[in-house]
Amino acid sequence: MTFLGYRDGHESNMMFMRAPNNIIFTAAMALFDEHLFPKCAKHKVPPVTQIQEPEEPEISIETESVPDEDAPFTPPHHPTIPQGDKERSHDDAEPRRLPQSPPQQPRHAPGGAGHGNEPPRCSEQERKGTRKDRNVYPPGTSTDTDRHQKLPDANSTTSIPNSGQSSNTVEGDPGHAKSATEGGALWEYLLSKAISHHDELPDPMNVRDWMTKDIGKLSAEDQWAWRKAQFEELEALKKHNVYELADLPPGHKAIKNCWVFNLKSDGRKKARLVTKGFSQVEGLDFDKIFSPVVRFESVRTILALAALEKWKIEGLDVKSAFLYGTLDEELYMEQPQGFKVPGNKHKVLRLKKAIYGLKQAAHAWWHELDRSLKALSFSRLYADAGIFIAKHADGTMVIILAYVDDIILTGPNTTLVTSKKKLFMDKWECCDLGECREFLRMRIEYQGGKTYLDQVPYLKKILKHLGMANAKAAQTSLPTGYKPEPFDGTATVALWSQYQLVIGSLLYLMLGTCPDLAFAVTQMAKFAHNPSEEHLLKSRHILRYLAGTCKYALVYDGRSDAGLYAYCDSSYGDDRSDADRRRRSMQGYYFSLANASVKWHSKMQTLISTSSTMAEYIALSDCACDCAWYKILFSELGKPMPYVPIYGDSHGAIFNAQNPVTQKGIKHIENRYHYIQEQIKKGEVKVFAVPMTENVADMFTKNLGPMLFLKHRKQLGIEFYPL
Repeated sequence: MTFLGYRDGHESNMMFMRAPNNIIFTAAMALFDEHLFPKCAKHKVPPVTQIQEPEEPEISIETESVPDEDAPFTPPHHPTIPQGDKERSHDDAEPRRLPQSPPQQPRHAPGGAGHGNEPPRCSEQERKGTRKDRNVYPPGTSTDTDRHQKLPDANSTTSIPNSGQSSNTVEGDPGHAKSATEGGALWEYLLSKAISHHDELPDPMNVRDWMTKDIGKLSAEDQWAWRKAQFEELEALKKHNVYELADLPPGHKAIKNCWVFNLKSDGRKKARLVTKGFSQVEGLDFDKIFSPVVRFESVRTILALAALEKWKIEGLDVKSAFLYGTLDEELYMEQPQGFKVPGNKHKVLRLKKAIYGLKQAAHAWWHELDRSLKALSFSRLYADAGIFIAKHADGTMVIILAYVDDIILTGPNTTLVTSKKKLFMDKWECCDLGECREFLRMRIEYQGGKTYLDQVPYLKKILKHLGMANAKAAQTSLPTGYKPEPFDGTATVALWSQYQLVIGSLLYLMLGTCPDLAFAVTQMAKFAHNPSEEHLLKSRHILRYLAGTCKYALVYDGRSDAGLYAYCDSSYGDDRSDADRRRRSMQGYYFSLANASVKWHSKMQTLISTSSTMAEYIALSDCACDCAWYKILFSELGKPMPYVPIYGDSHGAIFNAQNPVTQKGIKHIENRYHYIQEQIKKGEVKVFAVPMTENVADMFTKNLGPMLFLKHRKQLGIEFYPL
């Protein structure tokens, strides 16, 4: 490695060049060994160089506070350290010590008299290897002489070989190229030829991938804005008494941390100090980590119920929710980068409460939330641990949906909802969102008694990121008649990464507001471990379908007075996507409330069916399980229902479900699939037959053509509207 010089404006500002390929490297610290430097006149033992800790401005996490939001943000001032005091910037800071180097034996030049006839060591022998292309100092080159020679004529050109590849002609002064190749002082020439990732500005579309050093590449105004966000985070930690400064006890290891940045949908900049929890040891640093959250189908069901009942929906965002959780373990964390306490840089932070990134942080927060809601007369539902309800003697109630720090409150009595909301905000520091307009990245709109639920901003972001924003629209989610099969080869890393990026993004859309993607995404997700080029092409076909239908939403019509019902269907032995290529069946069903889908399901059956009746019978039994869950949920919400209707198109499966038949075709079915018979007998569900062309669940079991696909999509409650 050859030291080239310094480059201003970067955290790692020392430039080095490595032979034989002349690759440029950067570093913040380095240990120079002049014994190995080619210009060293004679051999000598290099001394140990003490590398001081960089004199970066450190901001005390104990004394700094967040400036007023109305006042302009001013970076903190740090006094200049005198030149004579650079060895110790703080009186009580311990000097930085490097590990002692092992004792070295005196070295002698080859042929010297140090050890008589002892042969020279390997590092002292003369190198006689074949000269490689682009060696910085080829044998016989006198760099001291060449550096003082007059440069050739600027009109001539010099060709620099490229490690056996085609030569690159260097235009301009060949003396510059020669001086740069031999380690001369013309660093501008080398830097102009180097391609460094440090010159690239951070990608504004991937703020969550930024690191602390990326902030330094932004403009001064943006740096101050993100710096202010960091101050706000540290102030929140201090306000919640999350840590205390302490010495690291023997036998303990401090957890590292990093800054994570995010840009909220309303434009707010958010900086979060996150621990690197992957270094925690189970059983020593943490024990329980499970934390329940409200389910997607529960959120859609409550929104549909609120539309039917004309309930008002309020939203809250708990600030720094994880900081409220109390820790039972003794944990220590390093001081955050750039905010170490002057004079106590060697100390660590003993965590008294949870912080983002810890394995047990979500678990600790949920227990605090559950405990506090009990004090406010709320009780947790058995049907969904993320839903809390407070019932009163007059029959009114308030419902709370909690997904980590995102909170929804609703109920029939607006005054009571407002009162409970105020009590909740008195307990936790929250951001009052007023009428809920967004939840879990799903946008909520209210127009004319209807509730619109969509993910349009997220969808547009995906299409733009994957280069499909202006793609030609497709009518269906998959090409008509396409049946994917496993790939027998091995996918490349690039293909594997790109495919999983597409499928992961589509999965979040499908789980949120896109029931029309259920079959296509479920089918293509089976090949995420080993995709082919054809699989990637068909997954991009789904993006083409979304590009043409990006402006749509699930619409819950509060004026329809439509109750809960389900459609169920199954294919027969036409799925060959499994690795063993056995012909299994696809089953699917969906539930509708307020004339729009609240739950959908598309899955390959694990059991190989011997007939279409058997496949439909199994699908009915699985659908009956979700019917029982919905009855429990509505019963706990104070809205009991007598039964849930199920519509199917298999007369044989319906007959077997309604009668205790033990015919040859179904007598071998496992006992758990007879659950549908018990539910029908108890009156929990009722099954009705519909024509095959009218069964909407058919689109969850097979790849339909455009006519049937568009017909069934309308009945899912999807409406297109200008935003």
